[in-house]
Amino acid sequence: MITLEAVSKSYARSTAPAVSDVSLTVAAQSLLVLLGESGCGKTTTLKMINRLVEPSSGRISVGGNDIHSVDPIDLRRQIGYVFQGIGLFPHIDVAANVATVPRLLRWPASKIRARVEELLEMVGLPPADYRHRYPGELSGGQQQRVGVARALAASPKVLLMDEPFGALDPLTRDGLQRQLKELQVSLGLTIVLVTHDVTEALLLADSIAVMKAGVVLGHDAPSRLIADPPHEYVRALMEMPKRQAAKVAKMAGLAP
Repeated sequence: MITLEAVSKSYARSTAPAVSDVSLTVAAQSLLVLLGESGCGKTTTLKMINRLVEPSSGRISVGGNDIHSVDPIDLRRQIGYVFQGIGLFPHIDVAANVATVPRLLRWPASKIRARVEELLEMVGLPPADYRHRYPGELSGGQQQRVGVARALAASPKVLLMDEPFGALDPLTRDGLQRQLKELQVSLGLTIVLVTHDVTEALLLADSIAVMKAGVVLGHDAPSRLIADPPHEYVRALMEMPKRQAAKVAKMAGLAP
């Protein structure tokens, strides 16, 4: 569904590229996590897929089409986008926020109403209770659910997510992670998700691309990255949740 071929991004005032020679393939209906520390190039890589950032070199295709063969605005309307800041419009209600892209696409009003109701139910926000609320009247988790609903409004097959759960409390985060996996399967979504949380990556991903200093150091299924890490940095990341789990097991009396 998504292919990056030798993609790089450089900025004029930077001595090193933000992203360097990245090649990745994301299978249809799979979830790829871009994992790494802050400033490693993962968000830049994500944003190049929908041309919020233009690559300096290389080729990116979505659904078999070179992204530069599509108008960038049309491209973004075909790809859902969710980010940590949520970005809901504070002056309009939940229903209007979710309806943003369908309105831009000039859907009939009746179709928009039906889609908003369907999506709010899908993300666990009963329309009767939430459609007329404003973002400021919602919790962080509820706002993020609205953000996901808005990203799915035009029925995209590709969803880009930039640290979508980073600002949420642990229980809310866990619930939304599980709901995301359910939505991925039920809607047949192809998802690229950015995170620096190793445990989140392992729990959500079908494949993980570990980045450092703009370079992909390893790209594989989570189980294979754990069993046979291709780089010392990848090894260090993969060992961290195992070490933490062992410590918790010992505290609970489940390990010697």
